[in-house]
Amino acid sequence: MASENRLIHGDAKEVLASIPEQTIFACVTDPPYNYEFIGHKWNTQEIERRMERASAPNSKILVKNIPYGSHLAGGVRNARWYERVRNNIIDYQDWCFGWAQPLFKACVPGAPVAVFNSTRTAAHVQVALERAGFYARDILVYRRHSGIPKGLNFSAKLRKENSPDAERWEGWHSCFRNEWEAVVLVQKPLDTNYEINVKNYGVGLFNTRERDGGFASNIIEGISNRKDKSLADGHLNEKPLVLMERLLKMLVPKGRNIVIVDPFCGSGTTLLAAKNYGVSYFGIDIDENCIKASRARLRQKSDLFSLDNELSAHGI
Repeated sequence: MASENRLIHGDAKEVLASIPEQTIFACVTDPPYNYEFIGHKWNTQEIERRMERASAPNSKILVKNIPYGSHLAGGVRNARWYERVRNNIIDYQDWCFGWAQPLFKACVPGAPVAVFNSTRTAAHVQVALERAGFYARDILVYRRHSGIPKGLNFSAKLRKENSPDAERWEGWHSCFRNEWEAVVLVQKPLDTNYEINVKNYGVGLFNTRERDGGFASNIIEGISNRKDKSLADGHLNEKPLVLMERLLKMLVPKGRNIVIVDPFCGSGTTLLAAKNYGVSYFGIDIDENCIKASRARLRQKSDLFSLDNELSAHGI
């Protein structure tokens, strides 16, 4: 499988299970966050349904990371509500474990796996990955700017009710402004030690050298979160291309023999980053529209060689 660039339409769990063992050298992915896992749907029709619902008059639903969350969207905090939240967490962890297992088998020893998630759900992803056999290395911080969050502004609510306590509760809110996303970083166990692992598989260490000669931090910042204007419709939760390129440079050395996988490739940002960086890629997505968008984007951004020939060679 080495040096192949592939784009596959299918369920991540099933496609990953079909990959030969020890042929993947790294994974960088941005899966659906656990904001509402009921139904386990992640396709164009479901996204459109949720966006339409969110755009209705007086809607307070925030559609940013799909699926958005039933347990974040209000409701009475009774025993049944918390039970739903807990069951949702268990379902999400089991779902993550479902694709983490075949990913573990497909990875070479020492392969790094970087998985984006929200600050409140990253732990659930890490538990699932460790359960599959990976071991935790770090939580990277992708720092980005954001506006004031939707939630309960208690003072404002009291003012609407003409409550005399409104001033006392000024500044009290149901959540903080979220300016960062978590990147769960795990690794497949090494073959004996770092030296032997690098000699045998070419991965296992992290590139800590910054452009200014400094030592890299686990906080990634200073990256614009502007969308790629070349995408006609964009992607609801598209990560900046520069961010994915930086992650790859931190995790793997250059070389066409290095194959990275993104089981939830969306609009293909990770794959394009891999292409630009000089490593091979394997992209998977359950949404056929995402596969089409990735294919078109990779063709449009082709610079070093003919992607049309590359894709046709693999029946894509």
